[in-house]
Amino acid sequence: MTISTPQRQLLADAALRERASAVVPGGVYGHMSVMRQMPPSYPQFYSRGSGARVHDVDGNEYIDFMCAFGPMIAGYANPVIDAAAREQQVLGDALSGPTSHFVALAELLVETVAHAEWAMFAKNGTDATSIAVVTARAATGKTKLLKARKSYHGANAWFTPAPAGVTAADRANIIEFDYNDIASVETAVAEAGGDVAAIIVTPFRHDGLTDQEYATPEFAVGVRAIATRIGSALILDEVRTGFRIDAAGAWEQYGVRPDLTAFSKGIANGYALAAVVGIDAFKQAASEIYVTGSFWMGGVSMAAAVATLGILTNGGIAAMTSAGDAFRTGIQTQAEAHGFTVVQTGPVTMPFLRFEDDAELSTVFAFTDAAIRRGVILHPWHNMFLSAAHTDDDIRDALERTDDAFAETRSLFPL
Repeated sequence: MTISTPQRQLLADAALRERASAVVPGGVYGHMSVMRQMPPSYPQFYSRGSGARVHDVDGNEYIDFMCAFGPMIAGYANPVIDAAAREQQVLGDALSGPTSHFVALAELLVETVAHAEWAMFAKNGTDATSIAVVTARAATGKTKLLKARKSYHGANAWFTPAPAGVTAADRANIIEFDYNDIASVETAVAEAGGDVAAIIVTPFRHDGLTDQEYATPEFAVGVRAIATRIGSALILDEVRTGFRIDAAGAWEQYGVRPDLTAFSKGIANGYALAAVVGIDAFKQAASEIYVTGSFWMGGVSMAAAVATLGILTNGGIAAMTSAGDAFRTGIQTQAEAHGFTVVQTGPVTMPFLRFEDDAELSTVFAFTDAAIRRGVILHPWHNMFLSAAHTDDDIRDALERTDDAFAETRSLFPL
């Protein structure tokens, strides 16, 4: 059997890569850099998006299962959200103070998130986790932070996984534990010697390059109990997960509520925004810390966030869950039909895919390469994202293409 291996022109993309490399360190940096970590078949530069689909600068269309690494939770160019943003844009965005959307959004978060009794705003996930940490330190008078090994909580010196430019002193107040291991948390507490300002944890383990792992009920309940016992804050980092699992809070299913939660990514459907919400016990400390940014009060992103949360809490989460279920089932069926064993972990709204016995990632890289050339954006080692805009037709179309991608991959790795 001859398997077609379609190629796509990326001429404009190549030219932009060359130009970027001349004037930007590394060409493109951070987690969106495909220039450093992906095959050349992946476009680096895009021109537009609509619904669950994007177009690169060469005009190629893709069904996108990365959603801009999470922010596009209700779909590209969502007409309701963009209309709300445009209405405020005409009036002004960065003004000499916040707009009324500042108050309306804070009220909406307090109404929606089960433990929230106040809210503060910033622009990205690192801002949000940093505000939560500083608030915890101000409230407790303590210093050290407990976090899970390999867990990512932002790009500041405390949490960055990359050592360049970071000193040992920057990391001196971090003590790590093993996710889902309460005994390990207790060991970290003992090492801190009573000086724990906060335990920061993701709702489930999503470290990249490894299976996602749900928190066990025992772990969630146990971490909550430890934080209460030692007088530290429990910070839930929902920068990735916010409003993709449960709008009231990802650990509501366990009956566990944190003291502080950090949100970003999907909160405003691609408009730059982050939020920290917390309980009353931390409100005074939050009012005393000094955190600010010239663009943090922008009215456009807050108007967009109000519209976004309205969509997500009125069927949006259910819609993306249904799409994720269909996509996961289809991928599983196709893999088995082509003789592959795949492992899919995490919520269906944030899927992670790997091939069994693929330690070098050669099979998953071949599969995602075959998929991208057929117009489906998947990721070989990072969790992916579904949105409320992924329709039945999008899923059906994507699965037709991934079936061909599996066939091509099997031709490269025969049984």
